[in-house]
Amino acid sequence: MNRKAPVIAGVFGAISLWAQTKPATAPPDAASNDLIGTDPKGPSKPAPRLDGHPDLSGFWKGTRATKPGGNIGKDLPDFKLPLTPAGEAALQHNLTATIDPESLCIIGGIPRHNASGLPFMVIQNPKYVAYLYFYSYYRLIPLDGRTHSADPDPSFFGEEIGHWDGDTLVIDSIGFKDEKVWIDENANPHSDALHVVERWSRPDADHIHVDTVIEDPKFYTKPFTYQRTWVIGAPGQVLAEYACSENNVDLTHLGFGPGPIRPDGTRGYIDPAPLPPPVKPAAKQQ
Repeated sequence: MNRKAPVIAGVFGAISLWAQTKPATAPPDAASNDLIGTDPKGPSKPAPRLDGHPDLSGFWKGTRATKPGGNIGKDLPDFKLPLTPAGEAALQHNLTATIDPESLCIIGGIPRHNASGLPFMVIQNPKYVAYLYFYSYYRLIPLDGRTHSADPDPSFFGEEIGHWDGDTLVIDSIGFKDEKVWIDENANPHSDALHVVERWSRPDADHIHVDTVIEDPKFYTKPFTYQRTWVIGAPGQVLAEYACSENNVDLTHLGFGPGPIRPDGTRGYIDPAPLPPPVKPAAKQQ
């Protein structure tokens, strides 16, 4: 099976990658491999509960209502992040001198995974909430009342601690790795000062929602927000195994940056040049 990474000006489009890498057959307990969800018809049931709190467990899929996809600045005017001069320099470095980390099989981390077009799963019990991601990555959030370490070891998802605020799961994360990381598909950067607070809720059985506050005083002049809603997958739908680096035959051809970013926040050329005509085979010698 060919797991070929896409190569268009360094873009690692998650959905296009899936189209090239999806398993030939779905696992027995997966209802389908579709990535994009639609709102179920009819009224939704109340969210299930576990240990007195909403149970966030499920297979969750994004919808086309999230626009532009992959852009952590989607809720900001003109999609402009409030970069400091150091942040702008870091962005220009990412655009011109770094390859999309996810295309190199480096964990996207948070907040990038929340902006992804790919589905994810949540598994919850009274002590932990686990988030399982498409690339066989996961994060585990403890709910035991602990506080942040004085000097946490840097990691892609950061040091995450969780607690319930009524029916909302609050995940507070610090201690992020700041090298080889983009916080979204547009190459936006973060520093070692990144602080992310996510507020997860399940308003009904069919939806899960996050409100995120992203703070990084080194690279951004003020905190900014990102919010998103996903819909429940089909009954029995689960994540299939995925090996990101298997037969990554185009790795050496990946370019720097995410490619052109259009005014609407999506990625791609506004007026692409026409493709050259196909080369005609040489005439056979008699």
